[in-house]
Amino acid sequence: MSVTLCSWFLHCAKRSVLSVSRCQQHRLYNRCCCSPHNLVTWAKRTRLSSSSSHSGSDLGPGSVPRAQRHSSTREDLDFQLTEAQMNGMLRANEQAVRIPEFDGRGLSAVLKYESNQLPANTPNEDRRSASTCLQTKGMMFGVFDGHGGYACAQAVSERLLYYVAVALMSQRSLEEVEDAMENLRPVPPILQWYKHHNDYNYRESASLYVEQLRLFWQELLDSEEHGEGMPPRDALDYAFRRLDADISLEAQVPLDSDLMRNTALQVAFAGCTACVAHVDTEGIHVANTGDCRAVLGVQEDDGSWSALPLSHDHNALNEAELDRVRSQHPRTERGTVVTDDRLLGILMPLRAFGDVRFKWSRDLQQSVLESGCDLESLNIYQYTPPNYHTPPYLEATPELTYHRLRPQDRFLILASDGLWDMLGEGEAVRLVAEHLTGVHLQAPLSASERQISLGQMHSLLLQRRARAAPVLDPNSATHLIRHAVGTNEYGEMDRERLSAMLALPEDLARMYRDDITVTIVYFNSNLIKPSDA
Repeated sequence: MSVTLCSWFLHCAKRSVLSVSRCQQHRLYNRCCCSPHNLVTWAKRTRLSSSSSHSGSDLGPGSVPRAQRHSSTREDLDFQLTEAQMNGMLRANEQAVRIPEFDGRGLSAVLKYESNQLPANTPNEDRRSASTCLQTKGMMFGVFDGHGGYACAQAVSERLLYYVAVALMSQRSLEEVEDAMENLRPVPPILQWYKHHNDYNYRESASLYVEQLRLFWQELLDSEEHGEGMPPRDALDYAFRRLDADISLEAQVPLDSDLMRNTALQVAFAGCTACVAHVDTEGIHVANTGDCRAVLGVQEDDGSWSALPLSHDHNALNEAELDRVRSQHPRTERGTVVTDDRLLGILMPLRAFGDVRFKWSRDLQQSVLESGCDLESLNIYQYTPPNYHTPPYLEATPELTYHRLRPQDRFLILASDGLWDMLGEGEAVRLVAEHLTGVHLQAPLSASERQISLGQMHSLLLQRRARAAPVLDPNSATHLIRHAVGTNEYGEMDRERLSAMLALPEDLARMYRDDITVTIVYFNSNLIKPSDA
């Protein structure tokens, strides 16, 4: 692959670079297991017992003290963060982008979007993507939740939107791109990316990713049926499945360098879930694989707000998904395919990219892992899940949802399960709605609430007081994360809880919460026509 092609791929990404040669498998798909309430109690005891040892700060006048995450020792734990430290940690990865109403190709249904991430793992295993399609209509947004390391989420976040965009393009547009590649001329841009300065990409694998993407569009060109391109629903479905197949193939074939091969192995043996939304003036197509989630915020005619889910979690709590997985294997495996609410007793999401340990045959896994790589340095270990008889047990095929946009559809929340573990869909929509309108929503007392005890009334008043608190964050995604992490059991924003959760050292943080990624897409309601239905 020529330098020109690599440069094109990296230029289109427009993001800073971090080379990655090790993948930390902190958790094999664990859930948060400790109570934040217990954490706050422990934090108070720790602070009281150690307060006499903190006599002051070495920082000069006007300096803002930094809160650093580190490994825990009982002697140096300090859960007391200043307001500036908490805001710095919460806002370190926030992003806000306003979209032009008209970009020369057509009107945009998206007014703006706001996004943020709060890691629990070190490094963060979540990723996010946002881009405008330059050869077709619409914008795309994605949230990716990695497990077994960040390698797979990183690769999928860089590549998946390209695959979707290429599948959407007409045959004529693909011919122009292929002709430019063939003759080493400037390649027409496919996507306009919106990157945060903390985002990065796999520079060492750029040539491989371009080569595989080119093979994809060449196959589309060879198809007599491609014509004007795929509709969004088909493009999303095909792109998800094709990228997962490419990830699997790349880990099996010889590559140009050891670094490139190591990355391919890390990507394939790690895994990630993905939720991607394609938005145009007609509607929203959501493709979901795993347990990230898409929720629409709807403002009714009377001013009230409701949450409309546009995705379903693919886990053992979803009976339809459980039946689908079991139906693909013999009846003799019905009791072992999903045990303890996990695939083969190990993996929580029942659909995912990568995770070839749940897809390849035993012989193929052994052949690839014994090909001379230093598996220990890559944190890849030779083991087979129990009761592994009829693979594949896992796939990346997305579940697809279409929603025609209406004037009352105000915003879309895309988030990894780290948010939904701590916040309900209705509560998330309420928080974003209050941030958007500046109006604090207080439901009237129900009949049952009028007959509560004095203690219960106190709890209810605390919740209502919390809802009336002023908004601290200009960014709505930050506002959502702050409330998810810092709200106590009374529904009140608890400064001590927030401080304790943010100050957790890296070897304890994952016990209390997961990485959180949130993207909130606001719609240009003035351009959305009422439905005739």
